[in-house]
Amino acid sequence: DCASKVNVDLCSRFSVDHYPFLLWGPPPKFANTKWDRKQEKSDIKLIDDGRTAERLLMWINKQLESSFTLDDKKYENENMLPNSTSDPKQVVQAIYDVEEATAHALQIILEHKMIKADTRDSLIRFLQILVAHHPSKRCRRGSAELLINFDDHWPSNLSLSSQDSSKLLESVAADNHKICGKEVPRGYWIFCRGSKSETRGFSCGLWVLLHSLTVQIGDGESQSTFTSICDFIHNFFICEECRKHFYDMCSSVSVPFKSARDLSLWLWSTHNKVNERLMKEEKDMGTGDPSFPKAIWPPKALCPSCYRSSSRTSDGALQVDWNEDEVFPFLVNYYGKTLVSSYKETYMESLQGRTQVGAALADDASSSHAARVPIGAALGVAAASCTFGALACFWRTQQKNRKQRKNWN
Repeated sequence: DCASKVNVDLCSRFSVDHYPFLLWGPPPKFANTKWDRKQEKSDIKLIDDGRTAERLLMWINKQLESSFTLDDKKYENENMLPNSTSDPKQVVQAIYDVEEATAHALQIILEHKMIKADTRDSLIRFLQILVAHHPSKRCRRGSAELLINFDDHWPSNLSLSSQDSSKLLESVAADNHKICGKEVPRGYWIFCRGSKSETRGFSCGLWVLLHSLTVQIGDGESQSTFTSICDFIHNFFICEECRKHFYDMCSSVSVPFKSARDLSLWLWSTHNKVNERLMKEEKDMGTGDPSFPKAIWPPKALCPSCYRSSSRTSDGALQVDWNEDEVFPFLVNYYGKTLVSSYKETYMESLQGRTQVGAALADDASSSHAARVPIGAALGVAAASCTFGALACFWRTQQKNRKQRKNWN
């Protein structure tokens, strides 16, 4: 939608001048280049004969030297990996969906005015985790910026008039709705794309984000991360029924988590319980995505060592005796190493990111209105750089001076 402000730069970069507008080329070329129809040589091609499904497929077949037809079935049998979510080579694409889910979550919070006196601390705590452990570098930076300016936008006394509240919303939306940077697309789910517009997308991206956070934290952060995730869903997830179900599962935990392993396995088990419940609901109501039916995860084809044994109940439900000693390293690799490695940083970029993390943590620790920073997160960031303290103080001083100069002008 080139009329949307968020897409103006993208449409300009690829000379989009009509709809539908289809381009074909290697994914890296779309990420790192521009396209103009006047270019004589380019790896990106304009699909100028795709007005019908038949003609578009004919064009694609010509490029691939293939012979697909519109009658081809998408899946040959149930033993094959059913979709991109089960392909370890495809999960690297989830980084873009995690960014979009993060940006979308903040947009929902702002539009529905969910930040109140009794919810602001839970958002601060969740942002602190994002600053330290979000798999995307630009989301870590954006979360740090939001934390630094949090009290300016949402003071602890939030008893504002409706007029003041509207002005505040406009100000925050203008400054911070791009929490993961200017380039984050909206509505272009890749790894989390469903075959229907109302399926997968945001909920899938949010699940991936939560799994990614639980496999990257330190053991000392496990209980505080659990509390932050539960409070975030309880206070800011828009679906009331989903929110209640998730919080009930959180409330059933009676013993504090002592390790990242325990938390990661709890979230994985919780996700499977949600899928089991939704399987039945979607079957009864016919609301599921036929291309991405809810399933117990991971499938045996993806992690055979995760299964000790499996069987079917009388109603066809799958029962698995899991080998959690295999499940946990699988989760760490799938949601941790693979996602993070897709966003490699140079040393200077990493150092700059840590400086911002340090500034955000220092700012929140010194604020009388901010929630306490998880000790594990602070120590983890501090250990990442021996110059953490000096860099954090310097960067924070620079930010305050810049803000003062702006106010004077």
